[in-house]
Amino acid sequence: MIQRKVILWSVIVAMGGFLFGFDTAVISGAEQAIQKYWTLTDVQHGLTISIALIGTVIGAFLGRIPADALGRKKALLIIAFIFLFSSLGTSLATNWYVFMVLRFIGGLGVGASSVIAPIYISEISPAASRGRLVVLFQFNIVFGILISYFSNYLIGQNFPDSWRYMLGVQAVPSLLFLVLLKLVPESPRWLLLHRSDRDEATRILQVINPEGYQSDLESIVSSNTEDAKDPKGNELFSRRYRFPATLAILFAFFNQVSGINAIIYYAPRIFEMTGLGKSASLLSTAGIGLVNFIFTMLAIRFIDSMGRRKLMLIGSFGLIFTLGLVSYSFYTKSFSGYYVTCYLLFYIAFFAFSQGAVIWVFISEIFPNQVRAKGQTMGSFTHWVMAALIAFSFPWFAGQLGGGTTFLFFTVMMILQLLFVWRIMPETKGKSLEQIEHTLIGH
Repeated sequence: MIQRKVILWSVIVAMGGFLFGFDTAVISGAEQAIQKYWTLTDVQHGLTISIALIGTVIGAFLGRIPADALGRKKALLIIAFIFLFSSLGTSLATNWYVFMVLRFIGGLGVGASSVIAPIYISEISPAASRGRLVVLFQFNIVFGILISYFSNYLIGQNFPDSWRYMLGVQAVPSLLFLVLLKLVPESPRWLLLHRSDRDEATRILQVINPEGYQSDLESIVSSNTEDAKDPKGNELFSRRYRFPATLAILFAFFNQVSGINAIIYYAPRIFEMTGLGKSASLLSTAGIGLVNFIFTMLAIRFIDSMGRRKLMLIGSFGLIFTLGLVSYSFYTKSFSGYYVTCYLLFYIAFFAFSQGAVIWVFISEIFPNQVRAKGQTMGSFTHWVMAALIAFSFPWFAGQLGGGTTFLFFTVMMILQLLFVWRIMPETKGKSLEQIEHTLIGH
């Protein structure tokens, strides 16, 4: 049974995922008004919208620094303040350059939260329930996206200068996140590794696992001692950590070459390519958000009982099948746009149930305590770099090669993912972080 305080801490920290999703999607309702307000050219407008993604890549790369130096909790407090400052600043900005800087800063918060929040939850979660607690982060990303769309709709109907309110309303959950983080303790693994604070770490571990905390404590101390004996114990790319590093890079790579960001960002364009009208395309896009939300909830239910690897096997087969059907439809032009809509809805369902739910869990648990922040940073950085490349290149590839070839590429990538999951990916369910470390380092 999960202790109530552990659930509370996980829910609070997972709010970083909510702000991640909200901040990423909220700009969609404001972007046209922003272009008109500052009379931006197409190039300036594109830079305005994408500047946050650039900040996200940098934030993911730098996220480990405060996580290791200051602690997981203080780093999360900084992220909460960044979200609060960025949301208030962008809603009040009257200068385009200031607005750009503030959106970039908000992107730093998104990138850093994708590193630090999953690490923290994985480090305070009991082994038997770690999957469903860490996947709360992904659930909140999806939930934040949905709420931002709903918020944009309500504000757009009722307020003049609505784009300022759309961006400014994020200050409310940001402030709530900042306040609630006061209830969250520091990660016991960070306390032992970076502060050698055995008393405080023991107190927190007693809350997490009242019956087995002593065993957990000894396991963590033993693992840290072994890492300290290695002269390259802090070097992520040393021979000792090569296998988990390879797993993280490949997992993040396959997450994006599934085409998920191309479909999320360009869903109306894809649907219009199949012959659907604009209104039907927008309705289909809303359906994608709803299906994503529902199947992320299902993944929370099954990720610890079925395991990460089984979810990924189911998802890989489903993604290959649905992407193949979309590609075939574009090549033959034999099906209406409504068929493609159905295929993509099934695609989103399989993705949310597998890759979408598993990525932050898996990457956060495969690295030893000594290099966990560095490993999570590397996985998150790979994820965001690939996300940027796919998002920027998709319109060109779709225009030059056509939908059939573009989706065939995604299909082939998912066949490679299936081989990766089948032959290489280890199962991590039900194991402590230290047990996983011994298994992967031994590999």
